[in-house]
Amino acid sequence: MTAAGKTILAGRTARGREKRAAVLSLLTGALIWGLIWYPYRLLRDAGIDGVVASTATYSVALAIGLLCFRRALVGISPSWTLFWLALASGGCNLGYVLATLDGEVVRVLLLFYLAPLWTVLQSRWLLGEQLNRFGVSVVALSLAGAATMLWQPHIGLPVPQVAADWLGLGAGFSFALMNVLSRKAQGIGIEIKSIAAFAGAVIVGLALVLAGFGHPALPATASTWWLLGAIGCVLAVANLVVQYGLARIAANRAIVIMLSEVGFAALASWLLADESIGLREWAGGAMIMVASVFSAKMERESGTN
Repeated sequence: MTAAGKTILAGRTARGREKRAAVLSLLTGALIWGLIWYPYRLLRDAGIDGVVASTATYSVALAIGLLCFRRALVGISPSWTLFWLALASGGCNLGYVLATLDGEVVRVLLLFYLAPLWTVLQSRWLLGEQLNRFGVSVVALSLAGAATMLWQPHIGLPVPQVAADWLGLGAGFSFALMNVLSRKAQGIGIEIKSIAAFAGAVIVGLALVLAGFGHPALPATASTWWLLGAIGCVLAVANLVVQYGLARIAANRAIVIMLSEVGFAALASWLLADESIGLREWAGGAMIMVASVFSAKMERESGTN
């Protein structure tokens, strides 16, 4: 084999390893987010409510981010886009934690994955993007899936029935807004966006505590302190590994990989919390997950036009 051939082969091997590492990073992120609700329930049982626990753990993640990315902060100018991105991140992260504390984990997660519907609508409003055939499919399938999941025979209207449902929907809406704003702020590095996301969760959490929605309490045992710190470290790592994967995997593949979070959460909630959901919820969830795949195809098609 010639030197040029060896160079080409080495390049292909390196790219293959990078792709495998990216897939593994997305799977790791999906696993973490599919399980993160459980340690928060342990903190709740130890007397630390969801708002305070979220604020404390994201404070740890923020401290890690500031330490690791302090050089990226040099010369950064504040912007309204970054401000709203931070608040959207806070709503997403706290909403997800609070919803999974009190609701059925998989049901909350499936409602959270209505995010592609909100993304389509917000992208048209904030970015001026037009709907194509996949966008129409996303809207139709997402609405049909939500209606299937939320419909109650004795009530009729397919609307959320409990606070956890509303929080799951709100977290998904905030997640979509965070992604759209992240695309809008293309000139801002991933490091700054990560710090903004952590800071947003801390700011929203502190605001809720000051408004009386959280009940401040110091951990009673050393193990609880360690758990708070460990969750914060895991959140920081999860953000980094997911960002690594998203930067190297095409969107249509990434969304399918990240949907494995639903499977991880379903297994974990069954084993750890003895939770299960019915056929109607799974049917509606399947529509929502298919809509997520269509949203990735919509993004790929718009990028090739």
